[in-house]
Amino acid sequence: MERLAGRVALVTGAASGIGKATAERLAAEGAAVMVTDVNDEGGKTVACELGARGRQAAYLHLEVASEREWQRAIEGVVEQFGGLDVLVNNAGVRGEPEPVEETSLANWDRSIAVLQTGVFLGMKWAAPALLTSGRASVVNISSVFAASGGFGTSPAYHAAKGAVRSLTKTAALHWAKRGVRVNSVHPGFIDTPLLHPGSVSERPGSGKFHQAVLDVTPLGRLGRPEEVAAGVAYLASDDAAFVTGSELYIDGGYMAR
Repeated sequence: MERLAGRVALVTGAASGIGKATAERLAAEGAAVMVTDVNDEGGKTVACELGARGRQAAYLHLEVASEREWQRAIEGVVEQFGGLDVLVNNAGVRGEPEPVEETSLANWDRSIAVLQTGVFLGMKWAAPALLTSGRASVVNISSVFAASGGFGTSPAYHAAKGAVRSLTKTAALHWAKRGVRVNSVHPGFIDTPLLHPGSVSERPGSGKFHQAVLDVTPLGRLGRPEEVAAGVAYLASDDAAFVTGSELYIDGGYMAR
């Protein structure tokens, strides 16, 4: 069943990981997908692979911290596919494994720019197209770290993801009666290129990281990007027509501890 047939989606950070899996799932559900990323080679490959499967897809370069590039991206998707119904704000950067007193302002600013400001700019510039859709859905990829202290490190990452959590709710309330639903997805530890030993361990490569994340994940394994993509597809579809301002945790039980 193609729940998103006739709809247009834009996915940020779609060259790999959760973004790639999401682009593939939305396309499989019938959506025309605009793949965006700063990794041009990877993004073009994803779009070409979708096209080879008979799906509508195209690629645009998008640095999510740039207002000008967001403006161009929205103009591009509307020109290419005639509108926009689904916006998935997924683009991310790694959280530096440092405590607050060791975090540089440069690392702080970089995380906030991509993870927080990028989501704001995406919703701001996509708003006119989404509001004309009549059945629009915004899915913001946050994190379990938006609602927990994690390992006591990566303060910029936590702060930005927490901001996305609350920004999602205020946008959901603002657009509730205007045909735009807004929800956040909160992945736990997912097997993607962004997940690496330096994320939480003081000794990257020591093997402690892998065991640490398994120890705090009740299901005892890493999640798969496809499992997060399935949640995004649900929120983007009419199956979630009565769902807005909500948080979907896809975390192997992490937040239930």
